Amino acid sequence: MGSVIKLSKKINNSYLELKKSVEDKLVMVDERIQQKLQSNVDLVKQMSSYHLDTGGKKLRALITLGASKLCGYYKGSRDVNFAACVELIHSATLMHDDVIDNGEIRRGKKTINKIWGNQSSILVGDYLLSRCFEMMVEDGNLEILKLLSSTSALISQGEILQLQHKGNVEMLEETYLKIISNKTAALFLAAAKIGPIIVEKENKYKDALESYGKNLGLTFQIADDTLDYNSDLKLFGKKIGNDFFEGKVTLPIILLFQKIDENEKKFIKTLFQKKQRTEDDLKKVIELIKSNNIINECYKKAEHYINLASNSLNIFENSYEKDILKNLTSFSLERNF
Repeated sequence: MGSVIKLSKKINNSYLELKKSVEDKLVMVDERIQQKLQSNVDLVKQMSSYHLDTGGKKLRALITLGASKLCGYYKGSRDVNFAACVELIHSATLMHDDVIDNGEIRRGKKTINKIWGNQSSILVGDYLLSRCFEMMVEDGNLEILKLLSSTSALISQGEILQLQHKGNVEMLEETYLKIISNKTAALFLAAAKIGPIIVEKENKYKDALESYGKNLGLTFQIADDTLDYNSDLKLFGKKIGNDFFEGKVTLPIILLFQKIDENEKKFIKTLFQKKQRTEDDLKKVIELIKSNNIINECYKKAEHYINLASNSLNIFENSYEKDILKNLTSFSLERNF
């Protein structure tokens, strides 16, 4: 029977530990991406370079490298190539996301669509995806090609489903989980499963890392959606309320709607039907979220997925890599960025 993970108040350094444990290969991932994004078209080079310079956590690439190391893959560069593929898919979806959401700021800088327009952003996002698939074909592993191809399709379906339910405060929690399973958890799943595939491990190890990646991704997205309504983060200078202003209905709003009275439900419905919401609107929603203890409820739900992800790794022998990946499940919830 699996163990239950208790969230501690200690600083969780697993992200930095994972980064350090694969730092040489992570440098190679960046080099591979830069190499693949070379183009004879100046605008493509400009936009690609700008996006790469904005940085990012590269969490999905780290999971690919860490899971590959956990499975005993040390010397080759196939994990590097596929980590680059995963990052390119993620980058492409961010470019497309910003067009859909009319995003203006990403990682503290102006979004690509804000500078170069929506048409160029969509096309450069497509260019990133085409380069990713080119790399997969070069490797020749059909199982990974199928995995990442189907993952790209799932991400698109998740985004469409979210768009379909924009502003729908009566959305079921089940629908929300389907959205985030597709648009976020699917790529985490793929990132984690690549390792045992390239090492040709038994199916039980593939299944274990598939479960790990999926549940880590669910935890990550629930945490992300909850952070967006956590007013305490203003103390750290973090901007909150992005989902609210974009009219996206996420777990905090779904759980809030289940608990409040009819007048309050009418108020929330009206807010999400508006074309634009204000800072004052957000302040009122956050007051309701606080008074109904919604943030804690979201974290409790996320803890369920933390336990599933962590317990998935029990099949592997004890190792430094296993410890880091287990601790990463809690980090995804405890982080404030």
